[in-house]
Amino acid sequence: MARRGTGPRNRAEAASEPHRLWAPWRRAYVQGAVPRPSGCIFCFGRIDAAERRDRLVLSADRLVLVMLNRYPYNNGHLMIAPRRHVASPELLTAREGAALAAMIAAAVARLRRAYHPDGLNIGANLGRAAGAGIAAHMHWHLVPRWDGDTNFMPVAAGTRVISELLDETYARLAPLFKTGRQPVS
Repeated sequence: MARRGTGPRNRAEAASEPHRLWAPWRRAYVQGAVPRPSGCIFCFGRIDAAERRDRLVLSADRLVLVMLNRYPYNNGHLMIAPRRHVASPELLTAREGAALAAMIAAAVARLRRAYHPDGLNIGANLGRAAGAGIAAHMHWHLVPRWDGDTNFMPVAAGTRVISELLDETYARLAPLFKTGRQPVS
């Protein structure tokens, strides 16, 4: 059975919910029907491989982390954040800013290699009024796009179909983010 509010993450979970089309769209999350984590999803110390996978963390070092978005707009939707808990880019050190920029560029290359998108959206929402779901910890969204997308968030009858389970996305991208660096406290 799928975990409450997160949708199935693998084929076994998807098969346990017969007669349903799983469409992990953001409605339940945005409307508050899904319980939000008690702490910041970007703030954590050392984690083992199982917890990395459960948290959908692809890469983390002293300055920057990369993780999958649990409620993706498209397959391969990544979030890149500074490790330090800051709300806006002007609060970053020069070193943090450079590390974020380098990781964004590296992540774009990795998404192109894994998904062959026709384009990408890259952006950050700073503050609740701008649409930030986690306003206290700034992060960048990288969203692969393909020709034929009707807009940034196309839906049909209030449902968006994501054609790849999160476990499949993680398995596809994790090898591309292996750098030998481990998360640090």
